[in-house]
Amino acid sequence: MRNTPPETLTLDRVATPAGEVLLVTDADGAVRALDFAGYEERTMRLLRRHWGPVALVDGSAPGPVRAAVRAYFAGDLRALEGLAVKTNGTPFQRAVWASLRTIPAGQTRTYGQLAAAIGAPKAVRAAGLANGQNPVALIVPCHRVIGRNGTLTGYAGGLERKRWLLDHEGAAA
Repeated sequence: MRNTPPETLTLDRVATPAGEVLLVTDADGAVRALDFAGYEERTMRLLRRHWGPVALVDGSAPGPVRAAVRAYFAGDLRALEGLAVKTNGTPFQRAVWASLRTIPAGQTRTYGQLAAAIGAPKAVRAAGLANGQNPVALIVPCHRVIGRNGTLTGYAGGLERKRWLLDHEGAAA
């Protein structure tokens, strides 16, 4: 991977009611990263960690991907479910991220429930760390994970944005 040229990915910016999102897609149209503006450094760090060197070029994501992001923010809470993503984490991280995609909009899970769902009930902290390393926020809905006592905890986009997203989805938090 070190001697290969950087992979070129497309960076799109989509205005939403929760702030501008950064939408990174590959040549096949799969989403590699989705984050909020202001977190470009985090986005690049996660992309490098998962894929090695990458080069971002400004452009538009494929129409269906852009449309799904806009539809989600317009109230179609299932719009992101069918989007293809490519992640390259550890097997444990990928298990956590797959489990996150099973949490329906409007519902939340605790970190303990997330760990139990992947068959590792004692790995609560590790599940939390994997949750925080998710490069495709919203599509892999890490914002739906809350503290064991029902409090909002850790969200890379900020707790106010996490509250906004959960309110948008009608989740009790």
